[in-house]
Amino acid sequence: MADVYSLPKLRYGYAELAPYVSELQLTIHHQKHHQAYVSGANSIFERMEKARKEGADYDAKSTLKELSFNVGGHVLHSLFWDNMAPSGQGGGSPGGRLGDAIDKEFGGIERFKKEFAKAAATVEGSGWAALAVEKASGKLLIMQIEKHNTNLYPNSSILLVLDVFEHAYYIDYKNDRAKFIDAVWSIVNWDEAARRLG
Repeated sequence: MADVYSLPKLRYGYAELAPYVSELQLTIHHQKHHQAYVSGANSIFERMEKARKEGADYDAKSTLKELSFNVGGHVLHSLFWDNMAPSGQGGGSPGGRLGDAIDKEFGGIERFKKEFAKAAATVEGSGWAALAVEKASGKLLIMQIEKHNTNLYPNSSILLVLDVFEHAYYIDYKNDRAKFIDAVWSIVNWDEAARRLG
């Protein structure tokens, strides 16, 4: 069976997010941690296909939970890389429809950043903060995703996501999650978030 997923290439070099994210931090995060989710998901697909071909059973509860975790890790990381731009090319505030939507929902960019940062800082254990648009209402929502796959809002498209697993920042910021969250605002790629809004 051919691999279902592969590690995406970054749109920038490993050193281009410095000083906010170091070359070493980004390299290990991308090549080791993200690759582990890709490999994990592909391995599970292979095991499931083998079981089906052989008419064998597999433990659905543990297998599907593990698959959800690895697929979620791959998808969220793939979104995360493009939510950052090289130093000097990101940051600032969004304009256009996204800026208007943030102003309408949150009362301005500073209030949004405060709420988003609080969500990121208080994720229980390891996880993510995300800005999403719920498709039925068109409403912007902040998600606090635990692990890679818990507390997701159904029918919502992610516009902006921030990885707050310790593997995202431990080399650069040790255990200071708040300092990492603050630094990311300097390299956030609002153009990509706006493109996802449509």
